[in-house]
Amino acid sequence: MIDSLLTRIESKDKGMLSLSISKDGKAVYSRAIGYSVKEAVKLSNTQTKYRIGSITKTFTAVLILQLIEENRLSLATNLARYFPSIPNASSITIEQLLRHRTGIHNITDDESYLGYMTKGKTQDELIDIIKAQKPDFAPGSSFTYSNSGYILLGFILEKIRGESYDKILQKFIVNKLTNKDIYYGGKINPANNEAKSYDKNDGWMESTETDMSIPHGAGAIVATPDALVGFLEELFKNKLVTSESVELMKEMKDNYGLGLFRMPFYDKFAFGHNGSIDGFGSSMAYFVEDKLAIALCTNAQDYEMNEILIVVLSACFDRPVDIPDFKEIKLEPEVLNLYIGDYTSKEMPIAIKVFEEKGVLKAQATGQGAFNLTPETEHVFSFKTAGIVISFDPLNKAMKLQQGGRSFNFLRK
Repeated sequence: MIDSLLTRIESKDKGMLSLSISKDGKAVYSRAIGYSVKEAVKLSNTQTKYRIGSITKTFTAVLILQLIEENRLSLATNLARYFPSIPNASSITIEQLLRHRTGIHNITDDESYLGYMTKGKTQDELIDIIKAQKPDFAPGSSFTYSNSGYILLGFILEKIRGESYDKILQKFIVNKLTNKDIYYGGKINPANNEAKSYDKNDGWMESTETDMSIPHGAGAIVATPDALVGFLEELFKNKLVTSESVELMKEMKDNYGLGLFRMPFYDKFAFGHNGSIDGFGSSMAYFVEDKLAIALCTNAQDYEMNEILIVVLSACFDRPVDIPDFKEIKLEPEVLNLYIGDYTSKEMPIAIKVFEEKGVLKAQATGQGAFNLTPETEHVFSFKTAGIVISFDPLNKAMKLQQGGRSFNFLRK
């Protein structure tokens, strides 16, 4: 079933990816489809390295817990000990940073982020950016995912250890692993088997490349899926931190632990994390009771990663599932013209421009790049890379945008 899905994704040019699965510590499946450098270098499941984005947060959490086990830090330690200039620093704890419960604004949510993400920043410059933002809520009162908090955790690691995050990662995690294809990233180097990433827009176009000084402890790691599977196995064998620390990581508040999500799949669940940066996407999951580890890394997506994982997990747990045929629906220009216009919403502080280009319907939100809308039915379109579904109501000059379980209503001007 997995082979059938990946073969179809490859034949229909719906993505480029690598997948690794282990059971009881032994590799049971490994395959790569597509290119690490488009039309030049084929992907290798054992050698190609991907930027893994927010999966980095799990590594940062492990490194912080190691410091706690050494009694050099505690979950109750205040952020003010290290960065007193951050708003509410005296009320923010290490645990709240790990659990995204600080109220510190997420810098990647701001339009200004797009202006500097490809340029190097020093620690002081990033601290100035973070402290200039108004807090979203009082520390501990709510949950909002914030890359800023994990950037600060990475800086705290460096202050305490007196070394760079790169050296800390290698010394305290990677050196304990069998597969050592995990490291702090730099500029993408194809000669080192590092994949470039691509966005689908009238063909595969090379993505922007974030300077890795920006995501730091929140998203700067590069790895192979095989190495991620090995990391999960060692983590849940208590080889990187104690069993007590692993249990703390698994303890959920608002479905987030200490650097881990709880990932349900029917009557089972895993612990892991997802990540995305530029055109890369990644997911790793460990089913504790089944001792099953899965890691998926992609450098080009025209089919939602979650849909791939549903098929993969269904195959692992003997559940029925349909393989998509990816048949394209073609709509005439006069139909597409019904949807064109500028849309605004009282529920979302952005405008969305919908337009047609070379027979393809596209959308572009304020301050963001345009993306293709794929027709699912006559009035329903999707952008699967970001999990977006847009339903148009031409008669009422309206549209509904759905993403991440939420929906927003827009009206055309």
